[in-house]
Amino acid sequence: MDTPPFSELGLPEDLLAAIEKLGYEKPSPIQAKSIPPALEGKDILGLSATGSGKTAAFALPALTKIDVNERYPQVLILCPTRELAVQVCEEVNRLGSQMKGLHATPVYGGAPIDRQLRALRDGAQLVVGTPGRLLDHIKRGSFKADRIKMAILDEADRMLDMGFKEEMDEILAALPQERQIMFFSATMNQGVSRFIKKFGNDPELIEIEQKAKTVSTIDQSYFEVRNRSKVEVLSRILDMNPPRLGIIFCNTKRSVDECTEALVNRGYAADRLHGDITQQMRERVLKRFRDGSVELLVATDVAARGLDIEEIDIVFNYDIPTDQEDYVHRIGRTGRAGRSGRAVSFVFGREIYRLQSIERYTRQVIKREKIPSVEQVEGRRADLIFEQLKERLETGSFDSYQENIDRLLEQGHTPTDIAGALITTLREASGREGSEIQEDREPDGPRNERRNGRDDRDDRRGREDRGGREDRGPRERRDRGGDDRGGQPYERSGKRDAGPVEGGMTRLFLSLGKGAGVMPKDIVGMMYREGGLPDGSLGRITLFPKHCLVDVPEGLADQAIEKTRNAKLRGKTFRMDHDRGPNQA
Repeated sequence: MDTPPFSELGLPEDLLAAIEKLGYEKPSPIQAKSIPPALEGKDILGLSATGSGKTAAFALPALTKIDVNERYPQVLILCPTRELAVQVCEEVNRLGSQMKGLHATPVYGGAPIDRQLRALRDGAQLVVGTPGRLLDHIKRGSFKADRIKMAILDEADRMLDMGFKEEMDEILAALPQERQIMFFSATMNQGVSRFIKKFGNDPELIEIEQKAKTVSTIDQSYFEVRNRSKVEVLSRILDMNPPRLGIIFCNTKRSVDECTEALVNRGYAADRLHGDITQQMRERVLKRFRDGSVELLVATDVAARGLDIEEIDIVFNYDIPTDQEDYVHRIGRTGRAGRSGRAVSFVFGREIYRLQSIERYTRQVIKREKIPSVEQVEGRRADLIFEQLKERLETGSFDSYQENIDRLLEQGHTPTDIAGALITTLREASGREGSEIQEDREPDGPRNERRNGRDDRDDRRGREDRGGREDRGPRERRDRGGDDRGGQPYERSGKRDAGPVEGGMTRLFLSLGKGAGVMPKDIVGMMYREGGLPDGSLGRITLFPKHCLVDVPEGLADQAIEKTRNAKLRGKTFRMDHDRGPNQA
């Protein structure tokens, strides 16, 4: 049974606007079943595993209880760990982003209490806390629970297992008699049952049925990747083992659009599916995916429902799903009909805890893998080209080009030179330059960030505090080209100088680059066709995101500039002139 949209659950406009901005398309089962009765004021007992989307299931009703004009605690959320408390508070702030005047704060042990005291004094309306520290604030008088309208116990069974029963008893006993309470638990044991009987008011039971677990034929792994490095790491994995068909799952429509655009800009045959795609366009995309003209499908969970294609080699969790069942559903797209399959997930910071809950749910280990380096990718690409050439030589399917080969031999080129030029052209036409990412400088993984619970948002805030300047390594330069559309790091070979110019050659600057979809083969064809250069006369072509550099014979440079003045590349006009160094771009 399909779930209704968020707009039919009874939520106010400001929350619906935040949900739309976040790109969430449809509520998960626990959200669809919990939100309506919670909005009616009923107590709730939700039996649902960690990662099922339950945070929004209680956070959205909780936010409707808050009067942003009043500066005192109105909603309390109890969590077993500091990591979960911070995660829940961040989600509350995202969902309440359109509520002007909302103030939510986390309080937990193991952190300086001064900042928490200040946040409580300033009038936090929603408090997310761990039992020990919250009880400490109650005893200090810094947290007053007498006007709490709603209390939520997230992972109640886990808090009891961790020995927080006495603290939970004292905290809930301090709440007013007339208040709403929501219990969320993965299991219903005797401890949870007694607790609910003591503090609940005939709560409505909402239980989510678990679906089938993952199959053993799927090789499951994960990479620790910052958000801004995801496209580069994805590209490296694809280049190492090019799949026939692959699906890339994202959590939001915006993430789908950004990922698809970045992949297309890098030369991959990719297309998208999400809730804004019309049925006619959906059918067209799926047809192209089935026949292989689109190799990578970037999609949300909702858009991918009903997708039945057996030949999918790999599934990527570009964004780790919030619902464990969504993880099972996603990776089940590969490894079908007895075939082996591969599932790769990207995580960073506190997302590692979500991955661990998925492991507990599926009862399978998801192994960590090391991000392949640019050098490893280049080596693998060379191996693939060698295998292709070997196969072509063994089949002898190149007779139609013998005349061209003879012409090159007549011009004095050796067979070795011809073979080297062909391999170089093939590598440039089929591949891309790798980008340096911060993970390359952390061979053992981003341990500091994982240990401290930091993520990309923390890293971004740090850069803003430094005036927006990122730390640069000693080998990096200010004028390196960056791919603005894909949001990716600068090119490893992105120096304005592309190396020495060979004797008898001169370097030309061309004002279009990889960001415009330009490939070496486009430049070669244009220079020989419109520029009138003789076959085989072009030298090195170096592509950057926003421009490229082309080496041509000195005596033909002015001719090439003049004859290509009105030419186009990829349907775009461009400027070509003698290269004058870094300031020209």
